[in-house]
Amino acid sequence: MAEWEINKPIGQCSGSGKTIQYGEEYFGALVQSPEGLKRCDFCQDYWQSAKPEVFCFWKTKLPNPDQKKRIFVDDNMLMAFFERLANETEQEKINFRFVLALILMRKRFFKYDETKNVDDKEIWRLRVVGDSTKEKVDVINPHLNEEQIEQLSNQLGEILQTDL
Repeated sequence: MAEWEINKPIGQCSGSGKTIQYGEEYFGALVQSPEGLKRCDFCQDYWQSAKPEVFCFWKTKLPNPDQKKRIFVDDNMLMAFFERLANETEQEKINFRFVLALILMRKRFFKYDETKNVDDKEIWRLRVVGDSTKEKVDVINPHLNEEQIEQLSNQLGEILQTDL
């Protein structure tokens, strides 16, 4: 399984090198690098002028190190990440999407419906809870073991700065 570069906010813009002050709003983002997805932070000025190419992003404030960690990723943001990964074929992103599906199932956003096998791949068919009009969602099961799922969940939590 691929390792991700997980950076905690260090108070510096990845694009300009400008210092981001405690309490200042900035953009956290997942960026595609030669090594895979990695987390980068961008100050507002750089974000607006350079419009960096990112896989997904969120806006937050740089926390004071003495301040309790704030959870800012809501279900809609997790769902947006999940949908963005729908057509990805790289194994790392398939694993990422599968773990997001597990998280969304645990949060009762999705419910397992059935399993089908297509081209030697196990596909889980999920449905959105409480919305019978939505199409069902297919997710490839990459057959991760418990340790891999836990490790990936922890990495996602670090990237998104939340407890998953």
